Amino acid sequence: MIQFFTGSQFTTSMELGLLYGLVALALYISFMLLNIADLSTDGCFTLGCAIGASVTVSGHPFLAFPAAMAAGVLSGYVTAFLQTRLHVQSILAGIIVNTGLYTINFLAMGSSANLNVFGSDTIFSLAKGVSSHPVYKKLYTVLILLAVILVICLILHWFLNTTLGLSIRATGDNESMVMASSINPAFTITVGLCLSSSLTALSGALLAQYQKSCDINFGTGQVTIALASLMIGMTLVRRGPIFVRALGAVLGSCVYRLIVAIAMKFSMPAEFLKLASAIIVTVAICAPHVKTALEFYRRRKRKDRVQA
Repeated sequence: MIQFFTGSQFTTSMELGLLYGLVALALYISFMLLNIADLSTDGCFTLGCAIGASVTVSGHPFLAFPAAMAAGVLSGYVTAFLQTRLHVQSILAGIIVNTGLYTINFLAMGSSANLNVFGSDTIFSLAKGVSSHPVYKKLYTVLILLAVILVICLILHWFLNTTLGLSIRATGDNESMVMASSINPAFTITVGLCLSSSLTALSGALLAQYQKSCDINFGTGQVTIALASLMIGMTLVRRGPIFVRALGAVLGSCVYRLIVAIAMKFSMPAEFLKLASAIIVTVAICAPHVKTALEFYRRRKRKDRVQA
């Protein structure tokens, strides 16, 4: 696969894969663990990007990330409140929040459709001068993002194995059983969606500093891309502890970015990338079922041969 790329193209694909891998991790929590289709992802991603860019421009590149995550927590709380307190269906709650966030994101960027971060310090520009080693100069962005991913995955592994984390996982498996165990599913869903949205917003803030800009449409289609990445990752890594499966989601994001880069190499029009994402999601979801069906067919064929 690497032969399709120059070194810089491969590195860029890995950088984008790690950046958007946080959104795949967010969907791992909401979709895989809580069994909730959170359609507020697009707006929440732009929210994190807008808040992160605004705080970075004000001269606080490190503060941009907790600020963006706090905004993401608020977004997740509103989504969870609509679901658990007002009994709005999860899909509708996500659509409502996503629609409302468009205006909030517009205001967060100073009533502008885009915001430039050029001329402001970012964690990437500050880290660039740490070492003059040629390998570091080429890979410092990948190293920073990889460090962030590893820390997030370790925290998720720890948290999801605590009593609260196990309750969140149990809520997605069987909400009725959780209620019978005197656990409030409204609380666990709220915590889970707040955590998920905070990771989505963190990804947006990192992208703002990575691209040194923020656009009101940056989040469009993020839920589809993240779902494609997640499905690829879950196909590649089906079993293992939380840490391994979380890394699998990020790996799926990197693989997805490589697939997109290969498609661009063959001059695929940008308009076709959405269709490609839909096909990738479909293949990733159907692959386990097709594999099981093929194995069953082969066993049945062998049995028929033996009986004959």
